Amino acid sequence: MTHPTDIRRDHDRPLLLDLFCCAGGAAMGYSRAGFDVHGVDIADRSARYPFPFRQGDALALLAALIDSGEITRYTMVHASPPCQAGCALTVGTNQAMGWGGTHTDLIAATRTLLDATGLPYVIEQPNGKAAVRKDISLCGEMFGLGVLRHRNFELGGWTTPRPRHVRHRGYVRGWRHGIYRDGPYVAAYGDGGGKATIPEMQTAMDITWTDVREELTEAIPPSFSEWIGRAYLTTHTPTPAVAA
Repeated sequence: MTHPTDIRRDHDRPLLLDLFCCAGGAAMGYSRAGFDVHGVDIADRSARYPFPFRQGDALALLAALIDSGEITRYTMVHASPPCQAGCALTVGTNQAMGWGGTHTDLIAATRTLLDATGLPYVIEQPNGKAAVRKDISLCGEMFGLGVLRHRNFELGGWTTPRPRHVRHRGYVRGWRHGIYRDGPYVAAYGDGGGKATIPEMQTAMDITWTDVREELTEAIPPSFSEWIGRAYLTTHTPTPAVAA
């Protein structure tokens, strides 16, 4: 697996920029859909991210690509900015119990820069109070996965019909509010209280290239972004990336 120091490469397929990429759950889905992918994250994910990766501030890099004109090499941008400020776990139980701390909300700044690219984009966030339009909402049951992992996606510069949210088959396994429930889904977040083991999370989300708990708990299943990528490519005919 090659991880070049320069994010620029030649590609035969449309090229997608994956911002705040973590270990590449979204990236793998877009790759399966037909994109080549470049990842950017402030933490060093190079040992496990399965595509060309660059460590750095995602918004600073995006601004530099816009200023230089190099952003035109990309067909689409996906962004998963830090979500702790708005996710259901933070604003719900954790906040009520006095857990957690202050979290940065980068959604507005991310959207402003994405609009400036002139490219179609996707912003991903969990359920909660984050200020993201719910243009698309996906969960693991739609794809037969062992997690629910509800996620909302704001689509910029393009649209696609919203899929039907199918009925869940039961509970997420584990303890909640002093009650243990069994069920067909594992809790792929946190630790203890019946939360999933690393092998269980890998199997449930179809993510086998990382065994780091923090990366698994932050990831979205590749099935989600594969669906989104295919939805875009079935209605658009992007030009494959060429050398800058």
